[in-house]
Amino acid sequence: MNEHSLWSIFINASLINNFVLAYFLGICPFLGVSAKRHTASRMGLAVTFVMLISSLSAYGIHSLLELINAPYLQLISFIVVIGSTVQVVEILIKKFSPVLFRNLGIFLPLITTNCAILAVALFQTNRDYNLIQSLVFAVGAGLGFTLALSLMAGLREKLALTDTPALVQGTAITLMIAGILSLTFMGFAGLGT
Repeated sequence: MNEHSLWSIFINASLINNFVLAYFLGICPFLGVSAKRHTASRMGLAVTFVMLISSLSAYGIHSLLELINAPYLQLISFIVVIGSTVQVVEILIKKFSPVLFRNLGIFLPLITTNCAILAVALFQTNRDYNLIQSLVFAVGAGLGFTLALSLMAGLREKLALTDTPALVQGTAITLMIAGILSLTFMGFAGLGT
């Protein structure tokens, strides 16, 4: 049994080992959807919801597969649950917020292949978290993902208002900002001790 406090699990997942800025997981939506803060925050909340549901399901699946001695089915089971959850989220967003659905575009179905979501399920299983710890870990990872997207979107919006040299416009400046954000989040590593 893992004896980490819930607070340390949350801070670790959201800041210290941020999935986007420390592990470089979920880079596709991080770079693709982070042009506007409104869209980025909504995408982050959708990913957080999927992480939470996937974490809950992964905990149950892991327990069941351990009970029937079939751990080799774990990965494929996690992928099926994540894909199903994303489809439900996509249907709900399309029904209740068509504008957001259009803004997210291809990145909404790509949540299914977002390695950060699969990583939550695998990390919590490997770390032997109990149910509450797993849920706190998923919420922390999701909010950390949302924070990274929102920070990047805010910086990109501010950057659009400045006069940047043509040489670094577009992808180049976006990747430089991502690198600086990643370096900034490395400063949180001292919180873990």
